[in-house]
This record gives sequence, C-alpha cells and structure tokens, in this order.
Amino acid sequence: MNDRVAAVDCGTNSIRLLIADIGADGRLRDVHREMRIVRLGQGVDATGRLVPEAIERTRAALADYVALMRAHEVKRVRMVATSATRDAANRDDFFTMARAELGTVVPGADAEVITGDEEARLSFAGAVGELPAESGPFLVVDLGGGSTELVVGDASGVAAAFSADIGCVRITERCLPGNPPDAEQIAAARAFATERLAEAFTHVPVDRTHTWVGVAGTMTTLAAVALGLPEYDSSRTHLSRFPLDEVHRVCDRIVGLDHDQRAAIRTIHPGRVDVIGGGAVITEVLADELARRAGIRELVVSEHDILDGIALSIADSH
Repeated sequence: MNDRVAAVDCGTNSIRLLIADIGADGRLRDVHREMRIVRLGQGVDATGRLVPEAIERTRAALADYVALMRAHEVKRVRMVATSATRDAANRDDFFTMARAELGTVVPGADAEVITGDEEARLSFAGAVGELPAESGPFLVVDLGGGSTELVVGDASGVAAAFSADIGCVRITERCLPGNPPDAEQIAAARAFATERLAEAFTHVPVDRTHTWVGVAGTMTTLAAVALGLPEYDSSRTHLSRFPLDEVHRVCDRIVGLDHDQRAAIRTIHPGRVDVIGGGAVITEVLADELARRAGIRELVVSEHDILDGIALSIADSH
C-alpha cells in the first residue's frame, strides 16, 4: 500500500511542493510537483529581516499547496525552510504563518529551519538516486537563492558537505545592480563567489569526485537555455549533460543580457529573470574551480534535488 506524503521546500527565492506516493520498494512516485517564485529572502542580506510582503507572498502560495494536499489526501507532510529564514531576525513571524496553514492538513505540523549540512544531505539523496553508482564519487551542488551547498558522496552516502553563504539572490543584490551589469560589477561578483566558495573547498574534498551534478532552479534554467528549448520541459533538462565550454558559453550569454532580453527567453521563469545572471556567475566560478581541482569536464543537471530528499526523509522516519 502506498504512503502519500507531501514535501515543501521554502528557499530564498522559491517555494516548491512535491506530493508523492512512497512505494513498498521505498521509491517515490510523483503525484504532483509545483514551484512558485515568492522571493522570501527579499532584502534579508541587507537588513537581516523578512519583509511583511515577502511573508504574505509565501503564505498565499503555501495556502494553495495546502489545498492541494487536502485534495490529494496527504497523510504526512514535512516543510523545511533554508537560507533566508535561517538568517532572519524575525523568523518567528514566518513560523507562525506556516504553522497556521500546515495545521489544517496535519495537526501539529510545522515548518522547520534545517542546517546547511542537512540541506546538503537532503539534496544529495534526491539528486543521485537515478545515476549509476559507478559514476561516483559525486559532487552535488545545490545553488540556491541565499546559499550554495556542496556535497561529496557515493552510493553508500555522504562523505562531506558544506553550505557556502552565497546564492543567486545574495550575489545579485550585493554585486550586480547594473542592467546589464558592467565588466567591473561582473568581476566583483566573480571575486565574491570565488571567496565564498574557497571555504567550501577546504571542507569538501572535490578532488576525489568524478561526476558534478547540479540541482535547483539556476542549474535547470541554464540547462533549458543551453538546450534551446521553446518552452521549459523538465523531461528534457533532467539528467542532461553539458561540457564545461558549453556551460561557459551559456553563462556568459546570460550575464551579458539586460532584463528585457532575459525576460524574452521563454525558458527563464519570470521570477528568475533578475537573479539568473548572478546564478550564472556562481556556476562559472564552480566550473573553473572543479576543472582545476578535480579535472571535471562536464556538468550533469538533475531535476531531482532537496525536494525529493525531503519526501524520502519522511519515509525514513516512519
């Protein structure tokens, strides 16, 4: 008998829902997936607080998700909040809101702030499930809005993980005000990304890895642009592969466009238009560092990530 669960991932830029059945074999079978851009982390890097309108955007999306959970007769739910909420002085306002919404599905359900380390481990579990074990060890990179998780592991599990304090929203707000950014701003963004990722590389032994797996919205969006898709299609981007020279070509193109030019690319979600350039800068720095440190020459993009890991963790806790 299937066990129907719901996983909610509330990050700096987006809130995502997965409703899935967990079969007797422990594998997930999707019932519904959805993503909304709510920009919960708006201004958090500068002020240290969640703004009321960002909390309200998130509440409205969560209320719709809760309605879907009820319609699909979900039995268990886990909601995690990541970088923006970890950093906010008024995060209790967020939790009061989340508790009120989730409690209408599962009494007592609440959102939880997870550590960067757990975020990394959940991302890894979701990302590598469909990859052959002999492709490991893997480096999974979850490039989010406020943080970037690097996780090294293989089929037996995670060996090392680190959450770097950089993401596409954070780097855009701090370094890339131009439309489009000029060469000086791009250089500053690259330097910022290099500095923040350097600490990660001291904790995570990337030199032992064979396969780089990129997950989350920046990576999947860049994949869709690289493939030249007329519309976003997750079945095409999932497990797509790109040599690093193609990664650089696409990232350089995206960074050099202004807002309207990015908005005209149909595979870029409107909510990512203003921050995808920052994500592209971080991706390029990662590509350079991984080529130098590990001899990696290819990026594999996975649509399965922390959301799948959250759902699997519900099964593991039962």
